[in-house]
Amino acid sequence: MGAKALSSTMEDYLETILNLEKNKKFVRVKDIAQKMKVKLPTVTSMLNNLVERGLINHEKYEYVELTKEGKRIAKDVYRRHVIFRDFLTGILNVDAITAEEDACKMEHVVSPVTLDRFIKFMEFVKTCPRGGADWLLHFDNYIRRGRDDAECLKKMKGFAGRYNSEIKKFEDEMG
Repeated sequence: MGAKALSSTMEDYLETILNLEKNKKFVRVKDIAQKMKVKLPTVTSMLNNLVERGLINHEKYEYVELTKEGKRIAKDVYRRHVIFRDFLTGILNVDAITAEEDACKMEHVVSPVTLDRFIKFMEFVKTCPRGGADWLLHFDNYIRRGRDDAECLKKMKGFAGRYNSEIKKFEDEMG
């Protein structure tokens, strides 16, 4: 691959080809055009660019396939997309259509460091207790040391005790 960075559009083409390859034996130019909602000449122009970069194999009127490097990049773009989409739908409860559109934008701009932190945050939210003022401090420990079941259990018991106390206060106030 050349020294030039890929544009978000180039990444989208690679991701589209990867996704089409999952469902079709052969990917054609018209398949890409339909999926991306662009005209055939636009696809052809981009494919020529991707061929020059060594990311796809394609001869005029033939099928399109990702090279090893193209597949590596496409899988990375797709992975980022899925992570953001799942966060938006599963954590923030954003509707699927909006989440899909936003994930497509976000996947192109995030640094590897931020992506890694995002992944760890999602793992933390799904596997460790939530609530309490020290929740983000607990997340910081999770980042540094990974999941600690004993620590999570300790936090859960502490949260449960505080919540039970709060529930009792509300019940007493309600009479």
